[in-house]
Amino acid sequence: MRLSVVIPARDEAGTIGATVRGVVATLESAGIDNEVLVVDDHSRDGTAEIVATLGAELHNVRYLLSPYSAGFGLTVRAGLERFDGDAVAILMADGSDDPNDLVRYHRILLQGYDCVFGSRFMTGSAVHDYPKVKLVINRVVNLGIRMLFRHGYNDTTNAFKAYRRDVIENIKPLVSNHFNLTVEMPLKAVIRGHSYAIVPISWTNRTLGESKLGLKEMGSRYLFSLLYAFLEAHLTRGDYRRPGFDPAAGRGRAPALPTEDGDDHHSSGLVSR
Repeated sequence: MRLSVVIPARDEAGTIGATVRGVVATLESAGIDNEVLVVDDHSRDGTAEIVATLGAELHNVRYLLSPYSAGFGLTVRAGLERFDGDAVAILMADGSDDPNDLVRYHRILLQGYDCVFGSRFMTGSAVHDYPKVKLVINRVVNLGIRMLFRHGYNDTTNAFKAYRRDVIENIKPLVSNHFNLTVEMPLKAVIRGHSYAIVPISWTNRTLGESKLGLKEMGSRYLFSLLYAFLEAHLTRGDYRRPGFDPAAGRGRAPALPTEDGDDHHSSGLVSR
């Protein structure tokens, strides 16, 4: 299974080189066939030049200038229209996501699951230097989403997830232009009957550059995406569910995953089919 890693980047000259090199080195070391697609959200610094240099050095690194106007969601959507792999993971350019978690994502997809959702807030996860105000808002928002959709997932707003190609095709059209895309994608995947595993991941706050997510992003755009998904779940009578979906399959626990030391580590994740 070839794994594509889509990295949206806007003015990330200080971090993009280390992020891309870390992803490539980790996946190559694990023997995973991969491509890294950096999608430039109209950067005004040296992001494009750095990625061009990396692309000349590393055969599996590609650069794409987003053909759309500025916006995180539009930038990710541009990458999702052009990735080459059998599955795709979305990873942040600022170095906050751990490339080692991509290896776990790939292993779970190989086991047959359609999606892998990382959680920063479950047993086994590690979070470093999360801003306190944003952390409180994050926990309140994700609790509300979990209660509303009853999907057993406590980090829906996190962008770092992986999907098989057929999931990406089934959840289209994507309509979110900004960070609310991080909510639209997993909720549509769940509502439309795709299986998913929830696993602990590591997250470290950026040390260079500025976050592109303002607190205002937690407002009307997120509410729009939630209402959009909620209305589909309750009013469309399953019109958009994946072919062959069996509502009677229910939910179960994700399988035990082998750690590097050979011991089984239970992800404690719910799976829905």
